[in-house]
Amino acid sequence: MEKRKEIRIGTRASQLALWQANWVKQSLESRYKDLTVTLTKIKTTGDKILDVPLARVGGKGLFVKEIEEAMVDGKIDIAVHSMKDVPTDLPDMLHLPVMSKREDPRDALLSHGQTFAILPKGAKVGTSSLRRQAQLLHLRPDLKMVTLRGNLDTRIRKLGTDNLDAVILAAAGIRRMGWSDKITELLSTEISLPAIGQGAIGIECRRDDTWVNNQIAFLLHPETFEAVSSERALLKRLEGGCQVPIAAYAEIQDHTIRLRGLVGSVDGKTLIRDEITGPRSQGDAIGVELAERLLKAGAGKILKEVYEQQ
Repeated sequence: MEKRKEIRIGTRASQLALWQANWVKQSLESRYKDLTVTLTKIKTTGDKILDVPLARVGGKGLFVKEIEEAMVDGKIDIAVHSMKDVPTDLPDMLHLPVMSKREDPRDALLSHGQTFAILPKGAKVGTSSLRRQAQLLHLRPDLKMVTLRGNLDTRIRKLGTDNLDAVILAAAGIRRMGWSDKITELLSTEISLPAIGQGAIGIECRRDDTWVNNQIAFLLHPETFEAVSSERALLKRLEGGCQVPIAAYAEIQDHTIRLRGLVGSVDGKTLIRDEITGPRSQGDAIGVELAERLLKAGAGKILKEVYEQQ
């Protein structure tokens, strides 16, 4: 039986990415007392280009590509990702065997004390996401959407420095950083359906590295894995990247999975939404089926327009 002494984690260098990587590191070290776990910080394309909206940078995997390359080259053993950043197609050598228990998947509104419903007419709202923009403009066409880039702390700071009325961010990251007191309102999934995989941490590794696969297996949370896999099956069928107005959220109760999906136009004028409930064991097939329904209802046309604008 192979016995190695070290696992090298590849991670982005943002505060939140390092929190997530350190959480995995501590989990591994507390389980395996003789194991050394090291972090390698890797700058991704998405980290380097900060003056352009993500949707305009184009391409998939803006926050994972360089990390995956380091893994293929054998420089690191595992990568710790926010699942919403991970494309549905991975390099052949790699796979995603582990997703840990999902944090709160909802979007959070941070403001100067006002909830979404009572933001003033024409309020300036900062977000890095076309998905959020589409859904919020659908409900409040009066809002002025402002593109935000940068790490979580930078975007939170811009609420004060950029004369914004509110910023919308993933609740999970704010909670993990211990900043829950900054949240004014958690937006219900009826107002803002989450991004695919939002709130879940994934661990990617080489398929053929049996030892590493065995070491990380205890971090798997089956319910999260099945729910996020169903959402990702929908995303794959829609051929969507992380930077398009697609949302999906799967919930599992006992042996049943409920999947809600949405595709919206960037201006929020058109939102196509639907949902399916079915057996938990059929999560991936349900994701594909819901994507087909959305396409039949006109999602393909919307996505084509979004890609052409980008």
